[in-house]
Amino acid sequence: MEFKTKENKVADYLREGIIAGRFPRGARLKQQELAVMLNTSITPVREALKLLEAEGYVLGDSYKGAVVAPFDIEASNEMLNLRILLETQLVRGAVENATTDDIGELKRLAGSFSQAIEAGDNEAARAANYRLHQRMFEIAKLPQTLHFVQILWARYPFDAINRVMGRISRAAEEHDKIIAAFICGDTAGAMLATRQHIEAGWQELRGSVTAEVTPAR
Repeated sequence: MEFKTKENKVADYLREGIIAGRFPRGARLKQQELAVMLNTSITPVREALKLLEAEGYVLGDSYKGAVVAPFDIEASNEMLNLRILLETQLVRGAVENATTDDIGELKRLAGSFSQAIEAGDNEAARAANYRLHQRMFEIAKLPQTLHFVQILWARYPFDAINRVMGRISRAAEEHDKIIAAFICGDTAGAMLATRQHIEAGWQELRGSVTAEVTPAR
């Protein structure tokens, strides 16, 4: 696995936390508190927040400091198409590069996701989901593509999608299909399963939002 600097490790932790909902949209991120939490100095935290601001995960404020960025559900439709384009390419590269150990690691991460669901810990499930996808895409060895995907993730309403009733359990089944394709070396199958996985989450969110705003008759 590639070497990561302290600021990159902090950035990974914060990305995961934002996507998992551990740091809610609009929450203030205080450098000193994060440094104590992560047992590190202020410098890597400051640099990580600058990186996340550039990616769109946080907004800088000279008075309030860094704040977790809100999302625009209408803009997310464009993000959906870009995610499908880039993430299926990462999956293709990952299937082509994956070793037996890599597949074993993906199965373990998928298992952690399922265990969190069974325990009723949605925050842990969302965090495990992030780690699974992050590791899967790292295997592709396409760092620039992964960088763009991480920028898209900053603008995507994962926290809202994962609050849709039953969505997390269905996501676990979709993960199993992707990993089954990895095991078989089925590149096309893995790409299709990834596309369906992304689309399913988005469609369920849109359906949920529509149901909330449609008046009863």
